[in-house]
Amino acid sequence: MCGISGLWDRAQGAGNGACERSLVAAATGMTDALAHRGPDGAAVWTDAPAGLALGHRRLSILDLSAAGDQPMVSRDGRWVLVYNGEIYNAPEIARDLRGPLRGHCDTEVLLEACARWGVEATLPRLAGMFAFALWDRRDRELWLVRDRLGIKPLAYAWQDERLLFASDLTGLRAAPGFRAEVEPAAVAGYLRRGCVPAPLTILAGVRKLPPGHLLRVPAVGAPQLSAWWSLEALPAPGSGGVPDDLDDRLAALLDRVVRQHLASDVPLGAFLSGGIDSSLVVATMARVAEAPVHTFSIGFADPAYDEAAHAKAIARHLGTRHTELILEPAHAHDVIPRLPEIYDEPFADASQIPTFLVCRLARQAVTVALSGDGGDEGFAGYTRHTAIDRLWRRAGALPPGLRGLGAGALTAVSPAVWDTLGQALPARLRPRQLGDKLHKLARLLGEDSLAGMYRQSLGHWPDPSALIAAPEPGFALARPPEDRIAHLRWLDMAGYLPDDILTKVDRAGMAVSLEARVPLLDHRVVEFAWSLPSRALIADGQGKQPLRRLLARHLPRALFERPKMGFELPLGAWLRGPLRDWAEDLLSETALQDTGLVDPLRVRAAWSRHLGGRVNAQGQLWSVLMLQAWARRWRTGL
Repeated sequence: MCGISGLWDRAQGAGNGACERSLVAAATGMTDALAHRGPDGAAVWTDAPAGLALGHRRLSILDLSAAGDQPMVSRDGRWVLVYNGEIYNAPEIARDLRGPLRGHCDTEVLLEACARWGVEATLPRLAGMFAFALWDRRDRELWLVRDRLGIKPLAYAWQDERLLFASDLTGLRAAPGFRAEVEPAAVAGYLRRGCVPAPLTILAGVRKLPPGHLLRVPAVGAPQLSAWWSLEALPAPGSGGVPDDLDDRLAALLDRVVRQHLASDVPLGAFLSGGIDSSLVVATMARVAEAPVHTFSIGFADPAYDEAAHAKAIARHLGTRHTELILEPAHAHDVIPRLPEIYDEPFADASQIPTFLVCRLARQAVTVALSGDGGDEGFAGYTRHTAIDRLWRRAGALPPGLRGLGAGALTAVSPAVWDTLGQALPARLRPRQLGDKLHKLARLLGEDSLAGMYRQSLGHWPDPSALIAAPEPGFALARPPEDRIAHLRWLDMAGYLPDDILTKVDRAGMAVSLEARVPLLDHRVVEFAWSLPSRALIADGQGKQPLRRLLARHLPRALFERPKMGFELPLGAWLRGPLRDWAEDLLSETALQDTGLVDPLRVRAAWSRHLGGRVNAQGQLWSVLMLQAWARRWRTGL
């Protein structure tokens, strides 16, 4: 896990006389801005005649010696690599290379594989998470590459004839002469989703390299962006049927993948929330690891949100060395001022707070932590998968007018009144925030496509155009699967997973120099899950059936079979209480007018309704608060 950066001034490379001193200074500034991603070493390499510089910050995980330092030059001297990530099958690839290596670092394996077989032939061989830049000194050609699922980030920008790239926007901002305005379409997409949808960034003209893509930049001519992997290119889900030995095959695959993810020359542990995915990862680690596993969890003082007791019981059963932190409002208040620094563009998944705290907790004991992220997307575990599918089957065929009447009936009653009526239900059947859920159902009924219902399910501003006059990025599908559940899984894997979940984990971990690994998003697991039809994943409206059965081999079902809770916080109550002054400062009419990004009247109205208890607008308000906090920190000087 590292931070990479670089710049290539093709105009200088064409004969305008690049100055090595200025290249080194520029690359050093960009690289130093990524120090949090790699505290163990820093270096810059230049090809001054070409006008190119590469920078690297190292977080030492494998081969702690100088043999793992970057930028790294290939044995034949032709190729130079800066790389962020882990190649879990590097030992297998090294054996295929059949040549002497200086050390046992996966960086060298990746570099020599590209030198021997070429970039495009090497990529399908890789099992891992990665973002890298590879310079061809002979042909003066640069390759930017991102892993299949978008686990590791990479952003780039063209300014004049100069290409800039870095692991995140912090590195780009440090480039001399960097300039950018806020991208209105990115703000609109962010207000809907709580994160900026790729390939956009919050900055106009700056793009994220999409997951599973490479950008090939020649010395002259147009860059070529192409996909080297995608779910859409795989066989359709269910086309191969359901294997009779599904569970055994998946168990063997997870054993192999998790064992490879344990490769480390530094202390390693795991996040344990008490849910199915993290529990299965930890159970598999306990099965294949040679020493007791260190586990870490975050709990909440509010029992309605707390899963710490479940995590502790699972840790006790599996025999892990467990550490927990109970999150109080004071913890959130301490972290909130750091969020614009940690997340270098607006980001409004409020679980960013406990995610950062559990990363910081883990970093006190380990440098690498395995996470259970990816199980919901791969194995249809989100409630929205089955809920939207069921709603579409029942309501999608109805005339729009009839659906509109149903939506109108639901919204005719305020959320607060619905919540009051819900109190008449038995406690075990009483959903939290009943009124908000029913109003959200009304918005879903107003949509005329599965993708539209999905868009409305994301939980932030249902109509960003009410706040900003900008086009909202769409949810394009080149080849929608015929299976509705597969369609919804694809939407999650293509957008929500890399733009929200993986961004959250990457930035939180890197803020404390912790490498987070996600074995359930190893492409071999993802492709196995994608091959399965929905009937193999869902039973009685409950997803992740293969994962549940595997976990039952390790744990009594009573320890993990319970309603899905998620990594939520009591944010609505906190905004009315201990966070109110902070929120009021950012949501004042003056503050909203100063940033000028959203309509102050609409925001103030939502804030007033929330404070009055008429609605729980925590998702909408948190997205504006994070936008305001980001603008206050970063917008000046762009």
